Amino acid sequence: MCTAGITEAGEWVRLYPIDYRYRSRQQQFRKYQWITINLLPYGHGNDRRKESRKPLLDTMKVLGSPLDTKKKWAARREIIDRMPVYTVNQLKTLHEKDRTSLGIVRPVRIHDLIIEPADSEWKPEWQGLFDQLRLFGPPQKPLRKIPFKFSYVFECDDSSKPHHAMIEDWELGVLWLNEVARLGDEQQAAMNVKRKFFDEICQPSKDTRFFMGTVFPYNTWVVLGVFWPPHLIPPPVGDVVQAKLF
Repeated sequence: MCTAGITEAGEWVRLYPIDYRYRSRQQQFRKYQWITINLLPYGHGNDRRKESRKPLLDTMKVLGSPLDTKKKWAARREIIDRMPVYTVNQLKTLHEKDRTSLGIVRPVRIHDLIIEPADSEWKPEWQGLFDQLRLFGPPQKPLRKIPFKFSYVFECDDSSKPHHAMIEDWELGVLWLNEVARLGDEQQAAMNVKRKFFDEICQPSKDTRFFMGTVFPYNTWVVLGVFWPPHLIPPPVGDVVQAKLF
């Protein structure tokens, strides 16, 4: 897996590869949890994006408990509110300038969350790698393919037209898997994901921000995660467009 994080100095880093499912419990960090780890000053393979680092996994230590959401997410906001906020167009410009590939976007309007069908099986090359690991590596845990693609449709301050960005949030996938196990219905599970990631996370009372990054080796920007604390000051009535539902 690929993990984005923020250093104590307020700099983005991308750690890859991390074999999270095969780490000991003592090394299975959670979101918004500090870790210490030694990093090589470049990415994995040909990845030379500005923030990419190769982690030395045996040096990783998890520190304390994850930052909680008490007092309107105060502990998390202390870190995230200090980070610069961009529009998607500004991030694209930075990528062309210095290979910036991670950043925060605060959308001004979130129109929709689109659900589209995706392949139900892994790509042949990925399945081949999995089979190879099964033969020569540690015992492999089953990894289910999610048969849907989820995308946000949103605008920034400088948008000439809405942006469409796929959601690659790990928590979205876990939510879908949990809902399938609970309901036994893949389509209904997808609709429940939409209710969470659109109706709840993007409602007007939330100060919603997207953690965004590029997909290697392309320059496509996707949503890696969502930060959605309550507004400290309620937004004026009428500033948010009512989004369509289905």
